Amino acid sequence: MQSALEQFQISINRVRGLIAIYCAMENQAVDAPDPSDILRAALVLSVSALDYYVHEVVRLGMLAIHRGQRPGTKAFFAFPISLGGARQQLSADSNFEDFLDNEIRQRNSYKSFQNPDKIAEAIRLVSPKKLWEEVGKIMDRPALEIKRELNIIVERRNKIAHEADIDPTLGLGNRWNIHESDVENAVNFIEALVIAIHTTL
Repeated sequence: MQSALEQFQISINRVRGLIAIYCAMENQAVDAPDPSDILRAALVLSVSALDYYVHEVVRLGMLAIHRGQRPGTKAFFAFPISLGGARQQLSADSNFEDFLDNEIRQRNSYKSFQNPDKIAEAIRLVSPKKLWEEVGKIMDRPALEIKRELNIIVERRNKIAHEADIDPTLGLGNRWNIHESDVENAVNFIEALVIAIHTTL
C-alpha cells in the first residue's frame, strides 16, 4: 500500500511544480498572458491526486486482504464481483489475484473518491476504523472541520472542471478569482489529509 502514497507524492510534487511555473510567469512583464489558469490546473490536479490515491490504496489493501496480509472487513466481504467474470475464472486456469485486481479496478473505475462520505465508504473496504475521527486525531482538528474544508476545495475544483470557472454574475467570459495562496493552502491540506489517511491504515 506504500506505493499508493509514493505515487501521490509524485503527483503532488507535479502540482507544486505548476505553482512554481505560475510564480515565474507572474513575475514576467506586465503584457504577459494571464497565468491564472495554471493555478486552476494545479487545484484540479491536487484533487485528482487525492482521488487516485484512494483508488490505489483501496485496490492494494483489498489485494493484501486477499493474500492474508491484512484482516478482512465487512465491506470487503460484501464487495460485488461479476458473475460472468467469476464463471470465466472458474473455467479457466488463471490467477485469482489477477481476476480480483481487474474486478476492483472495473467496479471502482467509474467512482469518484473526492467527497468525504465517498472516501470513507471506499476506505471501509480495507479498514474498519472510523476514518474521519481517526484523521481528525492525527490532524488535531475536528473531523467536521476537515470534511468541510475538503468539500470547499472539491466544490471549487468542480467549478473549474465542470463550469470553466465562469462567474455568471460578472458577464461573458469572466472567471472566479483565484489566488496562489488559496491553491497552496489547498495543496498543503490535501497532502496532510492523505498522509493522515495513510497513517490510519
